[in-house]
Amino acid sequence: MLHEFIRYLEAERRYSPLTVRNYRRDIERFLAWRGDDDATFDPRSVSADDIREWILHRSEADGVGAASMNRELSSLRSFFRWLHRTGRVEKEVMSRIPALRTPHRLPAFVPESRMTGIVGDCETESDAPLRERDSLIVLMLYACGLRLAELIGIDCDDFSDDYRTLRIRGKGDKERIVPVMEFVREKILRYLDLIRRQNICKSGEKALFLTLKGERVSRTAVYRIVQRELGRGGVQGKKSPHVLRHTFATHLLNGGADMREIQELLGHASLQATQVYTHNSIARLREVYAKAHPREKGGK
Repeated sequence: MLHEFIRYLEAERRYSPLTVRNYRRDIERFLAWRGDDDATFDPRSVSADDIREWILHRSEADGVGAASMNRELSSLRSFFRWLHRTGRVEKEVMSRIPALRTPHRLPAFVPESRMTGIVGDCETESDAPLRERDSLIVLMLYACGLRLAELIGIDCDDFSDDYRTLRIRGKGDKERIVPVMEFVREKILRYLDLIRRQNICKSGEKALFLTLKGERVSRTAVYRIVQRELGRGGVQGKKSPHVLRHTFATHLLNGGADMREIQELLGHASLQATQVYTHNSIARLREVYAKAHPREKGGK
């Protein structure tokens, strides 16, 4: 039975080898806990209480966290859904098992005071093409709120003629227009002039961000650039392109921008995806309250 399900994942769902391996491991672990294997397992004997006992066992005895447990439950849910669809069970036992609640994690972002210094460093002019490129990468991730894939995909003709707006191709090939602030525009024009003078773009590559060979820069390279630049700026904790996107959104919200406007700039399909940044804003207000409110200070 499990063997057939695995073949279904590979042939029909076309899951990756890693995903298939995880499904197999999760299901085999559940069967072993029941004292079964693929040959002896009777799915009709499994009840919702059995699943709940399994969750308790994995959570308490094995110390599995909620997020990991939810992934294992997802494997079982897919398995029992397939069993029901193929007529091997009459009811989907997993339909009565909700996902476990996971701790809410606030998006990491760089404080405004720290980001001001990083932006100042990035604005410093250099005659080295890579230095100008790397600085511009950080500025555009932060000033335009771009995803990593969006940044890498920028072509020179995605800008308006005056380089004051930029057309972005986001998730699902949805396009949006974002404004380019003046200090970023000046950096773009300087960078383009520099790579032209040094004949880096001779290959005809349309990409904005190029290697010294004139090829489009890679995801890995951008990730390393951001890590290095944020580390140089004294940022602690997570350092990634997405942290700069979170920073963009958080700073806009703290500055009084409307949630709908931030949603449009980020290219979020729903407002719910944008509302996570309100938690960062509230956390900041609590800090201000704790440090500045007379009653709070007096209570301490």
